[in-house]
Amino acid sequence: MKPIAVVLEALSLGRKNKLDALAEFVELISYPGTSQDLVLERCKDAEIVVLNKVPLDGQTLKSLPKLKCICITATGTNMIDHAVAKQLGIQIKNVAGYSTHSVTMHTFALALSLLSNMAYYDHYCKSGEYCKSEIFTHFNKDLISLENRQWGIIGLGAIGKNVARIAQSFGAHVSYTSTSGRNSDNTYPQKSLETLLQESDVISIHAPLNNQTHNLIRTKELKLLKERAILINVGRGGIVNEEEVAKALKEQNFYYATDVLEKEPMVANHPFLDKSIQPKLLLTPHIAWGYGDSIKKLIIATIENVKEYLQSRG
Repeated sequence: MKPIAVVLEALSLGRKNKLDALAEFVELISYPGTSQDLVLERCKDAEIVVLNKVPLDGQTLKSLPKLKCICITATGTNMIDHAVAKQLGIQIKNVAGYSTHSVTMHTFALALSLLSNMAYYDHYCKSGEYCKSEIFTHFNKDLISLENRQWGIIGLGAIGKNVARIAQSFGAHVSYTSTSGRNSDNTYPQKSLETLLQESDVISIHAPLNNQTHNLIRTKELKLLKERAILINVGRGGIVNEEEVAKALKEQNFYYATDVLEKEPMVANHPFLDKSIQPKLLLTPHIAWGYGDSIKKLIIATIENVKEYLQSRG
């Protein structure tokens, strides 16, 4: 008899990307999405649970005696109570490295959009204003080059290093700070977080969410930002305090671009929906990991994780 595997968030992989191949090895039950109140009912008979962001806290894990393996279709594992999972002998498997190029690409999509004032120039043309121009060009908003600008990186893992390499190719001067203290690279100057925030024109966050990084960027840190600095978060939403960044955007002249929010999907009363700060905001709905073949790589690796678990159980 095949073990039961429950997929809780099939739609997070996109409508075309499926884990159907798992049916060869398991009895597969798949749900497009799962709210927290449905987790216990849907997982009660599961030996394997496949999820992306649905939290499994200690009490939930203790209420699922048949659960032996959690496969996460992502790199981050902070939604799982690791201590309880270990105590119960539940394996946790994630996928690392599948989206390095994808997240790097999105980092620069956000940065270049703001540096070039792309939204303004696009609207200028599409609104018909360009048709009224007396000359062939129009420089009403600054076009800011990365050449000789300071690019600071928070979290110099695989993605951070890739961003550093490409930022250098644009002529930027790269420095970094390590949130874990484990990653170091003599190629770039290492700075304290405070110094990096004070000196950088562009700051990109590529750190995981953990006890060290939760609320890493708050009012005190935001006050250190240079005039017209760009802060980019493609790490995790909880790293930047969203209430405080929204307030700071009203009082300071900087830009915040993020692909991640502390609560996803976005809540209806989110402070970023305040139209008065939106000219200094650039938001995307957690898509940085999905360019090109990244999701296909993720699916293949997730299937391999399930197979590895099945082999380990004998």
